[in-house]
Amino acid sequence: MATSAVPRWKTAITNALAEYEKSTGMLAYTGPELMDRSLAVFQLASIDPTAPVPHVRSHLFREFVTPSSRPSLPLVLTTTDIRTPKAAQIISNPHVELAWWIEGTQEQYRISGLASAIPAPTNSLYKHFLHNLEHAAPNSAVAILKGENFDWEAQRNESFRKMSAYMKATWCRPTPGIPLQGGEEEAKKWPVKLEEPGEDADEETKKNWETALGNFALLIIDPIEVDYIEFSVVPNRRTRFWRTSDGSWEEGALVP
Repeated sequence: MATSAVPRWKTAITNALAEYEKSTGMLAYTGPELMDRSLAVFQLASIDPTAPVPHVRSHLFREFVTPSSRPSLPLVLTTTDIRTPKAAQIISNPHVELAWWIEGTQEQYRISGLASAIPAPTNSLYKHFLHNLEHAAPNSAVAILKGENFDWEAQRNESFRKMSAYMKATWCRPTPGIPLQGGEEEAKKWPVKLEEPGEDADEETKKNWETALGNFALLIIDPIEVDYIEFSVVPNRRTRFWRTSDGSWEEGALVP
Protein backbone atom coordinates (compact mmCIF):
# COMPACT_ATOMS: atom_id res chain seq x y z
CA MET A 1 0.00 0.00 0.00
CA ALA A 2 1.43 3.39 -1.02
CA THR A 3 1.42 6.31 1.37
CA SER A 4 2.63 9.93 1.40
CA ALA A 5 2.97 9.96 5.21
CA VAL A 6 6.21 9.64 7.17
CA PRO A 7 7.66 6.25 6.13
CA ARG A 8 7.45 3.58 8.82
CA TRP A 9 11.18 2.85 8.63
CA LYS A 10 11.99 6.47 9.51
CA THR A 11 9.53 6.39 12.41
CA ALA A 12 11.21 3.21 13.66
CA ILE A 13 14.65 4.86 13.63
CA THR A 14 13.33 7.96 15.36
CA ASN A 15 11.59 5.86 18.01
CA ALA A 16 14.72 3.77 18.61
CA LEU A 17 16.81 6.88 19.21
CA ALA A 18 14.10 8.45 21.37
CA GLU A 19 13.79 5.27 23.45
CA TYR A 20 17.52 5.39 24.12
CA GLU A 21 17.27 9.00 25.28
CA LYS A 22 14.32 8.12 27.55
CA SER A 23 16.03 5.14 29.18
CA THR A 24 19.47 6.71 29.65
CA GLY A 25 18.84 10.44 29.85
CA MET A 26 21.50 10.96 27.17
CA LEU A 27 20.96 12.44 23.74
CA ALA A 28 21.32 9.85 21.03
CA TYR A 29 22.78 11.97 18.27
CA THR A 30 22.30 15.70 18.89
CA GLY A 31 25.47 17.37 20.14
CA PRO A 32 28.70 15.40 19.67
CA GLU A 33 29.80 15.75 23.32
CA LEU A 34 26.55 14.30 24.67
CA MET A 35 25.61 11.61 22.22
CA ASP A 36 26.29 7.90 22.43
CA ARG A 37 28.40 7.59 19.30
CA SER A 38 27.91 3.83 19.04
CA LEU A 39 24.19 4.36 18.62
CA ALA A 40 24.58 7.02 15.94
CA VAL A 41 27.18 5.25 13.82
CA PHE A 42 26.34 3.56 10.54
CA GLN A 43 28.54 2.04 7.84
CA LEU A 44 28.45 3.64 4.38
CA ALA A 45 29.63 1.89 1.21
CA SER A 46 30.49 3.55 -2.09
CA ILE A 47 32.13 2.35 -5.31
CA ASP A 48 35.65 3.24 -6.46
CA PRO A 49 35.37 4.84 -9.95
CA THR A 50 38.69 3.29 -11.05
CA ALA A 51 37.63 -0.30 -10.28
CA PRO A 52 34.39 -2.09 -9.32
CA VAL A 53 35.49 -2.28 -5.69
CA PRO A 54 33.29 -1.18 -2.78
CA HIS A 55 34.76 0.96 -0.02
CA VAL A 56 33.10 1.17 3.38
CA ARG A 57 33.62 3.50 6.32
CA SER A 58 31.85 4.56 9.51
CA HIS A 59 29.73 7.71 9.61
CA LEU A 60 27.87 9.59 12.31
CA PHE A 61 24.19 10.16 11.74
CA ARG A 62 23.48 13.89 12.17
CA GLU A 63 19.78 14.29 11.42
CA PHE A 64 17.02 13.84 8.88
CA VAL A 65 16.34 16.69 6.46
CA THR A 66 12.78 16.51 5.14
CA PRO A 67 10.79 18.74 2.77
CA SER A 68 8.07 20.50 4.76
CA SER A 69 5.56 19.66 2.03
CA ARG A 70 6.55 15.97 1.70
CA PRO A 71 7.17 14.19 5.02
CA SER A 72 7.44 10.93 3.09
CA LEU A 73 10.84 11.96 1.70
CA PRO A 74 13.45 12.21 4.46
CA LEU A 75 17.11 12.61 3.57
CA VAL A 76 19.78 11.09 5.80
CA LEU A 77 22.34 13.75 6.70
CA THR A 78 25.92 13.07 7.70
CA THR A 79 29.15 15.02 7.22
CA THR A 80 32.56 14.50 5.66
CA ASP A 81 35.79 16.11 4.51
CA ILE A 82 35.39 17.07 0.86
CA ARG A 83 39.03 16.05 0.23
CA THR A 84 38.41 12.37 1.07
CA PRO A 85 38.29 9.73 -1.69
CA LYS A 86 34.64 9.05 -0.96
CA ALA A 87 33.72 12.47 -2.39
CA ALA A 88 35.16 11.52 -5.79
CA GLN A 89 33.59 8.08 -5.56
CA ILE A 90 30.13 9.51 -4.90
CA ILE A 91 30.45 12.13 -7.63
CA SER A 92 31.37 9.37 -10.07
CA ASN A 93 28.70 6.94 -8.86
CA PRO A 94 26.09 8.29 -6.40
CA HIS A 95 24.60 4.87 -5.63
CA VAL A 96 25.45 3.99 -2.03
CA GLU A 97 24.21 1.73 0.75
CA LEU A 98 24.43 2.20 4.50
CA ALA A 99 24.07 -0.45 7.20
CA TRP A 100 22.95 0.66 10.65
CA TRP A 101 22.71 -1.59 13.71
CA ILE A 102 20.90 -0.08 16.71
CA GLU A 103 21.86 -2.18 19.70
CA GLY A 104 19.24 -0.95 22.16
CA THR A 105 16.31 -2.09 20.03
CA GLN A 106 18.11 -4.95 18.24
CA GLU A 107 17.27 -3.53 14.82
CA GLN A 108 19.21 -3.48 11.57
CA TYR A 109 18.61 -1.03 8.72
CA ARG A 110 20.12 -1.26 5.25
CA ILE A 111 19.33 1.87 3.29
CA SER A 112 20.11 2.12 -0.43
CA GLY A 113 19.94 5.43 -2.21
CA LEU A 114 21.60 8.28 -4.06
CA ALA A 115 24.22 10.38 -2.29
CA SER A 116 25.42 13.93 -2.86
CA ALA A 117 28.36 15.75 -1.29
CA ILE A 118 27.73 19.42 -0.56
CA PRO A 119 30.95 21.40 -0.07
CA ALA A 120 31.42 25.14 0.28
CA PRO A 121 30.11 27.04 -2.78
CA THR A 122 33.68 28.20 -3.43
CA ASN A 123 34.96 24.63 -3.70
CA SER A 124 35.59 23.35 -7.24
CA LEU A 125 33.45 20.27 -6.56
CA TYR A 126 30.36 22.33 -5.72
CA LYS A 127 29.40 22.34 -9.41
CA HIS A 128 28.62 18.64 -9.13
CA PHE A 129 26.05 19.33 -6.42
CA LEU A 130 24.52 22.05 -8.61
CA HIS A 131 24.29 19.47 -11.39
CA ASN A 132 22.51 17.07 -9.02
CA LEU A 133 20.05 19.82 -8.09
CA GLU A 134 19.35 20.60 -11.72
CA HIS A 135 18.79 16.96 -12.70
CA ALA A 136 17.09 15.63 -9.58
CA ALA A 137 14.01 13.46 -10.18
CA PRO A 138 10.82 15.57 -9.91
CA ASN A 139 9.44 13.67 -6.90
CA SER A 140 12.74 13.39 -5.03
CA ALA A 141 13.47 15.15 -1.75
CA VAL A 142 16.32 17.09 -3.36
CA ALA A 143 14.06 18.49 -6.07
CA ILE A 144 11.27 19.36 -3.63
CA LEU A 145 13.67 21.05 -1.21
CA LYS A 146 14.97 23.10 -4.12
CA GLY A 147 11.39 24.18 -4.84
CA GLU A 148 11.05 25.15 -1.17
CA ASN A 149 14.22 27.28 -1.48
CA PHE A 150 16.03 25.22 1.13
CA ASP A 151 19.35 26.89 2.02
CA TRP A 152 22.02 24.19 1.91
CA GLU A 153 24.85 26.58 2.71
CA ALA A 154 23.05 27.72 5.85
CA GLN A 155 22.58 24.03 6.78
CA ARG A 156 26.28 23.38 6.18
CA ASN A 157 27.32 26.29 8.41
CA GLU A 158 24.85 25.28 11.13
CA SER A 159 26.04 21.67 11.08
CA PHE A 160 29.66 22.79 11.37
CA ARG A 161 28.93 25.03 14.33
CA LYS A 162 27.20 22.15 16.13
CA MET A 163 30.44 20.15 16.09
CA SER A 164 32.60 20.01 19.18
CA ALA A 165 35.78 22.10 19.18
CA TYR A 166 37.76 18.86 18.94
CA MET A 167 35.80 17.67 15.92
CA LYS A 168 36.10 21.02 14.15
CA ALA A 169 39.87 20.84 14.45
CA THR A 170 40.01 17.60 12.42
CA TRP A 171 39.16 19.55 9.27
CA CYS A 172 42.42 21.52 9.70
CA ARG A 173 44.58 18.46 9.17
CA PRO A 174 46.32 17.57 5.89
CA THR A 175 44.23 15.66 3.34
CA PRO A 176 42.91 12.42 4.92
CA GLY A 177 44.50 9.26 3.58
CA ILE A 178 47.74 10.73 2.20
CA PRO A 179 51.12 9.52 3.54
CA LEU A 180 51.98 11.00 6.93
CA GLN A 181 54.99 13.26 6.44
CA GLY A 182 57.15 13.83 9.52
CA GLY A 183 55.60 11.05 11.58
CA GLU A 184 53.83 11.49 14.89
CA GLU A 185 55.95 14.52 15.81
CA GLU A 186 54.50 16.41 12.86
CA ALA A 187 50.97 15.27 13.78
CA LYS A 188 51.43 16.79 17.25
CA LYS A 189 51.58 20.21 15.57
CA TRP A 190 48.03 19.94 14.24
CA PRO A 191 45.32 21.95 16.03
CA VAL A 192 43.57 19.96 18.76
CA LYS A 193 40.61 22.28 19.40
CA LEU A 194 39.03 24.93 17.25
CA GLU A 195 36.67 27.52 18.68
CA GLU A 196 34.79 30.01 16.52
CA PRO A 197 37.01 33.11 16.41
CA GLY A 198 35.80 36.35 17.93
CA GLU A 199 36.83 39.83 16.93
CA ASP A 200 39.98 39.64 19.07
CA ALA A 201 41.06 36.21 17.77
CA ASP A 202 44.60 35.86 16.41
CA GLU A 203 45.23 35.37 12.69
CA GLU A 204 46.15 31.70 13.06
CA THR A 205 42.81 30.90 14.71
CA LYS A 206 40.93 32.79 12.00
CA LYS A 207 42.89 30.98 9.30
CA ASN A 208 42.25 27.57 10.89
CA TRP A 209 38.53 28.31 11.11
CA GLU A 210 38.34 29.25 7.43
CA THR A 211 40.38 26.18 6.47
CA ALA A 212 38.23 23.81 8.49
CA LEU A 213 34.94 25.28 7.29
CA GLY A 214 36.23 25.20 3.73
CA ASN A 215 37.02 21.47 3.96
CA PHE A 216 33.77 20.63 5.75
CA ALA A 217 30.99 19.16 3.60
CA LEU A 218 27.53 17.76 4.08
CA LEU A 219 26.75 14.31 2.75
CA ILE A 220 23.11 13.57 2.04
CA ILE A 221 21.59 10.21 1.17
CA ASP A 222 18.24 10.09 -0.60
CA PRO A 223 16.77 6.67 0.32
CA ILE A 224 15.27 4.53 -2.44
CA GLU A 225 15.01 1.18 -0.65
CA VAL A 226 15.19 0.09 2.99
CA ASP A 227 15.66 -3.40 4.41
CA TYR A 228 14.54 -3.39 8.05
CA ILE A 229 15.02 -6.37 10.41
CA GLU A 230 13.66 -6.55 13.97
CA PHE A 231 15.62 -9.09 15.99
CA SER A 232 13.90 -8.30 19.30
CA VAL A 233 10.73 -10.15 18.32
CA VAL A 234 10.27 -13.90 17.90
CA PRO A 235 10.04 -14.90 15.19
CA ASN A 236 12.27 -12.16 13.78
CA ARG A 237 10.53 -9.73 11.47
CA ARG A 238 11.94 -8.41 8.18
CA THR A 239 10.36 -5.75 5.96
CA ARG A 240 11.41 -4.31 2.64
CA PHE A 241 10.38 -0.72 1.83
CA TRP A 242 10.72 0.79 -1.62
CA ARG A 243 10.01 4.27 -2.92
CA THR A 244 7.65 4.58 -5.86
CA SER A 245 7.89 7.00 -8.78
CA ASP A 246 5.39 9.36 -7.14
CA GLY A 247 7.53 9.66 -4.00
CA SER A 248 5.43 7.48 -1.72
CA TRP A 249 6.49 4.22 -0.06
CA GLU A 250 5.32 0.63 -0.32
CA GLU A 251 6.36 -2.26 1.87
CA GLY A 252 6.35 -6.04 1.93
CA ALA A 253 7.32 -8.77 4.39
CA LEU A 254 10.44 -10.89 3.76
CA VAL A 255 11.85 -14.03 5.30
CA PRO A 256 14.35 -12.84 7.96
